Amino acid sequence: MAAFWFIIVLVSFFPGFAAATTGETTSTSNSKPTYITTLPGLDGALPSRLETGYVTVDEENGAELFYYFVESEGDPGRDPVLLWLTGGHRCSVLSGLVFEIGPVELVREPYDGISLPRLRYNPYTWTKVASILFVDSPVGAGFSFSRDPNGYHVGDVSASMQLVQFLYKWFSAHEDYIANPFYLGGGSYAAKLVPFITQKISEGIQTGVRPIINLKGYTVGNPLTGDSMDFYSRVPYCHGVGVISDQLYKARTLLF
Repeated sequence: MAAFWFIIVLVSFFPGFAAATTGETTSTSNSKPTYITTLPGLDGALPSRLETGYVTVDEENGAELFYYFVESEGDPGRDPVLLWLTGGHRCSVLSGLVFEIGPVELVREPYDGISLPRLRYNPYTWTKVASILFVDSPVGAGFSFSRDPNGYHVGDVSASMQLVQFLYKWFSAHEDYIANPFYLGGGSYAAKLVPFITQKISEGIQTGVRPIINLKGYTVGNPLTGDSMDFYSRVPYCHGVGVISDQLYKARTLLF
């Protein structure tokens, strides 16, 4: 049922973006983004500015990453900017926007098959204290696409490098946020990418790559780093926090 709801929202939101904008819908990194003031199913205006757009990350294949940028409800000129990636792998970041940390959430009620799902304000949204840059990554996730099929052939490293390129281009086009504290975050599978991207941004700062991003740190939730590592670390973790006894821990050590 949750997957069905997500499909409904995905299909319903996209035409709504074009219908409720004050800017121009484009698909190139050099054009103006789209600004959204209302969404289908939401009573009233959004609590802060929502911007969507595309950034080209592979010129040869015409690959572009789609993003949602939600300004902070506090002081967007000073509040941190957070890049947020979803897990999956290859899932749309829209799930993070409407199911997790975004300013709106779905009203959980039976679907009648006719009307649009209803949205409401999320009182626990992280946009109360930060501006959030939600990005559909890798190419092929959500609304991110490639004109050439070869552009979809990306792995964890290449997808991470595309996100590094995305950030430099995005901040170049949004100079008002360059001085803001910048953090990276994500859940589940995104934990494989977030530390790598953070390292590359840090290296860029040391070598003087511009724009100079005001990098402060990163966070990962329920991180997935690797099957063998994640599996074999569970017992030592449980022992370390006192969930299992010394006797049980030693017995497990003998078995493995």
